[in-house]
Amino acid sequence: MTLAVRVLPELSARVPVEQRGPGRERDSVRMLVSRGAEVTHHAFTDLPGLLRAGDLLVVNTSPTLAAAVDGRLGHARVVVHFSTRGDDGRWAVELRDPDGRGTTRARAGAPGDEVGLPGGVRLVVEEPLSERGERLWWARVSGAGVPGLLREHGRPIRYSYTERDQPLSVYQTVFALPSADGAGSAEMPSAARPFTARMVAELVSRGVQFAPVTLHTGVASAEAHEPPYPERFSVPEASARLVNAARAGGGRVVAVGTTAVRAVESAAVAGGVVRARAGWTDLVVTPERGVRVVDGLLTGLHEPEASHLLMLEAVAGRVAVERGYQAALEGRYLWHEFGDVHLVLP
Repeated sequence: MTLAVRVLPELSARVPVEQRGPGRERDSVRMLVSRGAEVTHHAFTDLPGLLRAGDLLVVNTSPTLAAAVDGRLGHARVVVHFSTRGDDGRWAVELRDPDGRGTTRARAGAPGDEVGLPGGVRLVVEEPLSERGERLWWARVSGAGVPGLLREHGRPIRYSYTERDQPLSVYQTVFALPSADGAGSAEMPSAARPFTARMVAELVSRGVQFAPVTLHTGVASAEAHEPPYPERFSVPEASARLVNAARAGGGRVVAVGTTAVRAVESAAVAGGVVRARAGWTDLVVTPERGVRVVDGLLTGLHEPEASHLLMLEAVAGRVAVERGYQAALEGRYLWHEFGDVHLVLP
């Protein structure tokens, strides 16, 4: 699916909503709501009134990492984006050229490249992550553990449409839980960013339940528009039971973010039954594959790239996607991780 949509630079959310004026909080964003071909405009704080008792929100608990670290490759300055921790202790990384406005240019790597990082840490590039190209590489880090390196010397990944670096707390959602092994998401599971503890409490008081899952998302470089690489995920037994109970009881299962869709759909078996599962998923949700579990989706407004659009079409249908994007542009909704959100309901 393709859309003839060009996001105007002035519609990029350059700072978080709570920094745009006095009295604003994370939930002070706008929300476009699609029900088939019908599109309506709301504040995000209207969400409790749009859901009903028995509905279930599937949320991603992956914490955001301070995944960008400055280094040197020979005499050149580079920024290393730590994407995904492998089972063998290596990390999938991306090398970027710094430009002072967010590291917007990916740099080609090569086997044997050695990057010096703070604290005497050395990173050695070994092999491409896949056959798609030379953007992401498996690399080995010596001298210190990566979680400690990121805590001491990392900062959140950002791109040039944002105004400045932000503290890591800005990129954590209310659902984020620290991982025992230091794993997390290279980029924020941003659909959940507008939720506050107050909003969660109100939803629970109205009979809406939450099913936590985990999917550690890797880097999604804005210029690449690639399908997602394999990512680590987990759907615990308690969450699988909540999903199955909601479906059996007539409740709607609404995923908060495309990462939550990937996780819960990766744990679905015949008939849409969800089983506890953990491991790696390379699932790409398409209209042909369809969705087995998810009835609705809360997502941010992002550049219309292929895999994101295919998932939206699988959940909502082509007409809803086309009308939603057009309404977002006409309504001058703000895009990207600090922007407004789009709720797709049956």
